[in-house]
Amino acid sequence: MRIAPAVHLSGPERQQLKQWARGRRTPARLVLRAKIVLLAAAGHDNHQIAAAVATSRQTVGLWRQRFVTQRVLGLTRDAPRGGRPPKARRTLTARILKTTMHTKPPAATHWSTRTLARHLRTNPTFVQRVWTAHGLHPHRVRTFKLSQDPHFQEKLEDVVGLYLHPPAHAVVLAVDEKSQIQALDRTQPGLPLKKGRCGTMTHDYKRHGTTTLFAALNVAEGSVISTCLPRHRHQEWLRFLRLIDRQIPQDKALHLIADNYATHKHPTVQRWLTRHPRIHMHFTPTSSSWLNLVERVFGDLTAKQLRRGVFRSVPELIAAIDAYMTQRNAQPKPFVWTKSAQAILTKVNRAKIALDKTRTA
Repeated sequence: MRIAPAVHLSGPERQQLKQWARGRRTPARLVLRAKIVLLAAAGHDNHQIAAAVATSRQTVGLWRQRFVTQRVLGLTRDAPRGGRPPKARRTLTARILKTTMHTKPPAATHWSTRTLARHLRTNPTFVQRVWTAHGLHPHRVRTFKLSQDPHFQEKLEDVVGLYLHPPAHAVVLAVDEKSQIQALDRTQPGLPLKKGRCGTMTHDYKRHGTTTLFAALNVAEGSVISTCLPRHRHQEWLRFLRLIDRQIPQDKALHLIADNYATHKHPTVQRWLTRHPRIHMHFTPTSSSWLNLVERVFGDLTAKQLRRGVFRSVPELIAAIDAYMTQRNAQPKPFVWTKSAQAILTKVNRAKIALDKTRTA
């Protein structure tokens, strides 16, 4: 008479098998195999295990023996089966990949599972499996922009140097304006959030005017100096610079990181900066707003206060912005820059090489 081999589990093996047996997202075949081994380790024979997990005695014997010889790794994969290799399936997979990545359907910009399945005379489910296995998402696209600034490297090193190694006895501020913030009122009241249903709001709105937010992020502390003004000309920018000059102690040098907007370099602004030598301007490369940390503040403001907000007037909008900034400054938390200038340059150069290859292809 054949005797089933005894199963002995180590602590990590038992923990892993219990995790699989209880996992809600674990594949069903792996759940079954883990339960078989756990019951075998508890001393049950194959007949009892087969009845407990609703399978055959042969299946129990197979995975019991597989675990004894190959341990946990043996449960995660099936043994190779006989027969001729599936050449037709491999060929079709290669055609799906080539067609998806290198061609476009007629009168469309990208393939769907159904259009590609009709084109290759297969089924959409198989197309989806191939896409998933190879990480393809034809329906998605990511935007990008490579700076064409001829002084990109020196500006990048200047700004990143301020983030990573700020000068002593100085304050580094990332400054910018968020223009044309609209006071939008919804045409109908939305329904509140409740169990099983998200909150709602109408897609249309009424406009009640705009304001421009000027903000300066203290890179070291995370606090923000801000004000809202009706326009964003060089006159308003100069008013904001005067506000910064008043709020920062006079014994501190000021290093301001800004973008290349024309008002930041207006002759009137330049003359004022000349009369205030403690303020040093540092400009980011063109098309590189991601290099200015104050953009993170604008993003958080939009997500947390503006996007779902209902504002019936510009003063109501300004009050909401001021409330957000006051709350943020009560417990400021800085954004920590970790990427070196050289690492960024390496990535940008790879992108330029890939873009040049695309242009010449």
